[in-house]
Amino acid sequence: MALREIKPGNRGFLYVNAHPAGCAAVVDELWQRTPAPTPDPAGAADADGPVALVIGSSAGYGLAATVTALRTYGMRGLGVAFEAPETERRTASAGWYRTARTAELAGRDGDFAFLNADAFSTAAKQQALDLLAARYGRVDFLVYSVAAPRRTDPVTGEIHHSVIKPLGSAYRAKTLQFDGDAAHVGALELEPATEAERDATVRVMGGADWKLWIDALADRGLVRRGFHTVALSYVGSELTAPIYRAGTIGAAKQHLEDTAHRLQRDLAPLGGQAHTVVAGAAVTQASTAIPSIALYTTLLRAVLGDDFQSTAQQAAALWRQLTGAAPLQLDEEQRIRLDGWEMDEKVQAAVHERWTAAATGTLAELADTEWFRAEVGRLYGWHVDGTDYDSPVQTTVAWPAGG
Repeated sequence: MALREIKPGNRGFLYVNAHPAGCAAVVDELWQRTPAPTPDPAGAADADGPVALVIGSSAGYGLAATVTALRTYGMRGLGVAFEAPETERRTASAGWYRTARTAELAGRDGDFAFLNADAFSTAAKQQALDLLAARYGRVDFLVYSVAAPRRTDPVTGEIHHSVIKPLGSAYRAKTLQFDGDAAHVGALELEPATEAERDATVRVMGGADWKLWIDALADRGLVRRGFHTVALSYVGSELTAPIYRAGTIGAAKQHLEDTAHRLQRDLAPLGGQAHTVVAGAAVTQASTAIPSIALYTTLLRAVLGDDFQSTAQQAAALWRQLTGAAPLQLDEEQRIRLDGWEMDEKVQAAVHERWTAAATGTLAELADTEWFRAEVGRLYGWHVDGTDYDSPVQTTVAWPAGG
């Protein structure tokens, strides 16, 4: 457990090392931005409070949902994530360090476990359900927030790889690029996906695995009456639709939404509900991999300023609806909408105008690229105020006990 002096080692949006203290500080900030504890949360099934299962609990909206469940509602339960431990060459993954800090903040008296396993696998489901059955019994809430580049089919063993491509025709658009710290606008062209690539993306990012989790819980008798499950989704702007909502990812999200309708019917006898959640834009490890999303997000941030809603704010709004403290905000497709702040007509009109004018020479006045660059670094524990990056740091951090 020697101290190590580490450097970011980044290339563009990808960082090879995570900073443990910076990752912990990011979780601390998220914890402080989360609403204070709520006594006797609505929806509690017993005196100990409700039980939540969060699939994808170490990053993005899954992390925000986990922190809110813990801090605001004192929920018991389990978070599942798939994170890499430290090696001789590299630190542990950022999600590993975030999970360790989340467990610390939950407190020694808390009753929330964390499992490090591939959520797509049958073994992970079995391990998670065994833990839930032994420690908590039936589950009240399941939040599914998984983004992955590949999935092994648990029945056939076939490995499916997702792709980020348009459907039908080529996609040509502006994109944000960084040469060191300097941002510029580049040009992007992607050929359309094949039918096989589309189908593989749906198998990875669609609703198949979400349904397997619900079926597994039901088969074990671990679905409590009134159970509510949600899966995170996104719609976004017309500007990014060709590469997102109308592309391979959009096909997967449509499958996710179709799965929600099927689950809603399956859960009806138990008084249960299933919905997808359309969240607003965010800087996450998944979103930075999507072409043009970075440029769009920097323009959106410049338009909104501090009105750009964080994952913590959106997770708080989601849990208020899930626990019954606020009514469900459903659209015509029966999706929970958290993105009204982004999709406001005036906001979108302003972003469209800036998108048209965006060029390397105009970026400074039209987009908040410095904010975006810092947010990407923060995903890995870098660019976090108050963190000492010049001194050696303890990189060997144990995964939380009990998972």
